Amino acid sequence: MEGFFFENLVMTRTVLILIFLMACHNQGVKQPAVAIEKDSLSKRDASVKGAFSDQHTLHLDSDHIRKILDYFPLLGKYASDVQQFYTYRNNSYAWYETSGLIEEASHLYTHLNNLQDEGILESAPYIKNLDSLINDPAVINRPDSILEILLTAEYLFYADRVWNGISENQTTKLQWYIPRKKLDLPFITDSLIRDTSAPLFSDNYSFRQYNMLKANLKKYRQLEKSTDWKPIDVKNKFKLNDRSPDIALIRKKLYELGDLRQDNGSEAFDDSLQSAIKSFQIRYGMTADGIAGTAFLRNLNTPIQDYIRKIIINMERARWVPLDLKSRYLVINIPSFTLNAYDVDTLNFSMNVVVGKNVHKTVLFSGDIRYIVFSPYWNVPASILKSEILPGIQKDPNYLKRNNMEWVGNHVRQKPGSKNSLGLVKFLFPNSYNIYLHDTPAKSLFQQSTRAFSHGCIRLGEPERLAVSLLKNDPDWTPDKINAAMHRGVEKYVTLKNPVPVYIGYMTAFVDNKGTINFRDDIYKRDGALEKMIIK
Repeated sequence: MEGFFFENLVMTRTVLILIFLMACHNQGVKQPAVAIEKDSLSKRDASVKGAFSDQHTLHLDSDHIRKILDYFPLLGKYASDVQQFYTYRNNSYAWYETSGLIEEASHLYTHLNNLQDEGILESAPYIKNLDSLINDPAVINRPDSILEILLTAEYLFYADRVWNGISENQTTKLQWYIPRKKLDLPFITDSLIRDTSAPLFSDNYSFRQYNMLKANLKKYRQLEKSTDWKPIDVKNKFKLNDRSPDIALIRKKLYELGDLRQDNGSEAFDDSLQSAIKSFQIRYGMTADGIAGTAFLRNLNTPIQDYIRKIIINMERARWVPLDLKSRYLVINIPSFTLNAYDVDTLNFSMNVVVGKNVHKTVLFSGDIRYIVFSPYWNVPASILKSEILPGIQKDPNYLKRNNMEWVGNHVRQKPGSKNSLGLVKFLFPNSYNIYLHDTPAKSLFQQSTRAFSHGCIRLGEPERLAVSLLKNDPDWTPDKINAAMHRGVEKYVTLKNPVPVYIGYMTAFVDNKGTINFRDDIYKRDGALEKMIIK
């Protein structure tokens, strides 16, 4: 079908060029649909170049633009944005100077031909057509309306696919309820027109995690090409001071992955290898015991193509993350069972968390922490009352007293105290999912490498540290007062003067604050559905 449209384009080129030469120039400028600077478009200096041509003698006819777009139906979703873009420019050519095609056209062509670098395994629409046009000397050296319009539509396709990602309807089907980043395509192009220093392609349109994953995608693809990634057939585990030819193979792989600084080819399990294994285990969310055991070898033997796919899947997730994160915010990554506290994009601290088990998945969404509750009651949810508490009462008449619980009307609640299921403090960010952060008396769970045990809420490994952090600017709440309120046994609500955003996300591949790639198990089996959407 693509070839059919291109053949018709070639046949009608002469007619279209004649239409262009006869077209009326300098169409009236309409008010744009997006909000921009206060200066009206009618006062804009047409000579401002930005990332596009600054010429203002070559113009397109608006009807001509629509007719050309009809030849490229696969880019039809961008038709109105293309027309709005040229309205911003008074319908002047963007990709041509009077002397011919500008350099930015070649940059776009290169980016479109290297979409795989962005983790996109599909070709840009009409890339063969673009190839024929942009390599035609006659088209390069004099204004060609077909190439002009096609380049603009392709740029919008690139911006949409690379910086926005799949549609919000699709991410909702994946149960991702965090508000999506939404780049306004006409606003991007208008900004490029207005800003003489703005680049055509910018890392600023993507969350920084995306760009770090992109760099690791390149690294892992190079490893795929340059290494013989055969599994190591090992039936025994290895520890410090062991010797085996297999140890040399393990050493080689860890060197290639960057966990071992130097590969001396030794078959001896020495201190350097032990440190490298610990590094690998940390990156994969394992217990860092420095032993080459079953779980370690399973991850080490996983085909590198699987990790490439995992990076691509999480690059797509990173596309959705809002760019306007506030100065203080929390990020909870379910597969890594961690909470990261950021202050002006700097990692302040991290802690282990326990998340919902597979049958009680923690929801992916965001909210603002507004309240801290010291020495909280636990109002037992109806589902837990039915499935756990009532059967417990039937078996043991003293069940409620033994668990420090009481009836309140038709409900049961647990009194404040060290045995309270919410621990000594909870953090509320009002939401329809009834999810919050809280302490827990079950401290031993935080020592396990896999921590999916809750009914959906998130248990904190260091709740007091979070309380101190959230209240650090409130002189009424010193660390000593916080500790006392946690142990007082009397419920106390505190309203934060400045609510703090919290994002509950799902990344099975990510780059940590040291710049190191990490991988985690897909505990909720969410990668597969996203893979079907983006990897064809």
